Amino acid sequence: MQVKEDFEIKNLTTFKIGGKVKKLYLPESIEEFTGLLREIDNYMVLGSCSDVLFSSNGYSGNVILTTEMKNFEIKGTKIYADCGVKDPLISQKAGEASLSGFEFLIGLPGTIGGAVYMNAGAHGQCVADVLSSCCLFDKETKEVVFKQKDEMEFSYRHSVLHDGRYIMLSAEFDLKKLPREEIKELMDRNLTFRKTVQPSLKEPNAGSVFKNPDNDSAGRLLDKAGVKNFDMPNVKVWQKHANFIVNKGNATSEDVLELMVKMFQAVKDTYTIELKPEVIFIGDKTKKEEELCNILYQKTQK
Repeated sequence: MQVKEDFEIKNLTTFKIGGKVKKLYLPESIEEFTGLLREIDNYMVLGSCSDVLFSSNGYSGNVILTTEMKNFEIKGTKIYADCGVKDPLISQKAGEASLSGFEFLIGLPGTIGGAVYMNAGAHGQCVADVLSSCCLFDKETKEVVFKQKDEMEFSYRHSVLHDGRYIMLSAEFDLKKLPREEIKELMDRNLTFRKTVQPSLKEPNAGSVFKNPDNDSAGRLLDKAGVKNFDMPNVKVWQKHANFIVNKGNATSEDVLELMVKMFQAVKDTYTIELKPEVIFIGDKTKKEEELCNILYQKTQK
């Protein structure tokens, strides 16, 4: 297992923002991963770092990155995958096996672990539709446990993993047989749609900034509130979709939080709706960041 000390995390994040982390661990198997989880304290488990904002101040704890855990297996209509398997890869492999249900993952920059954690979804599909069971690490008992789909507490962008007790190790999915050409057509359509409504990673971003409120779209609310014009020295709202923040090159985590608060406030002032961030903040906060996070993350939590 690779271990890196005082590691500059920013180049691993899709936002290209972040300071040094105390230690970075890259386990390659479930055995290495669970062994590590039993040994160390004060850690954060991440996959592709695609929906996170890392503090430019760094993180004085340990980061475990799952991206070297790449094992997966296809048996009939079932797919077994470690948490670090990349979403586009498993989507592609499922398509090649004439299995439908993972088409929505083709354009996502994350891992299966992150997809299950967030109950990722797009284009009428989501993780909860196809997941059968999960192999999890219980942080309280330090044991490996299994949960069936109905025990995963799936809802919009939520699973039992949000409660912090469990860490996903691997999962089993049950997909449906469909002609390969139909699956490819759907994947191509999803990719084309994504390119028109989301910035590519050539413009560093962390995906959707805010979650959709019930029966509405965060992007629509932000657009109507006029945030597409928000342009700061190092960050801006993407011109084609109001729910994306782009790092113009030298942005800090504080820059992003300031812009998020401006966006949050614009929607609150216009619609009296408090949007909830989808981007997760990680790291050691400055005093200013503490104040900004209190507005974004505490006031919006139920």
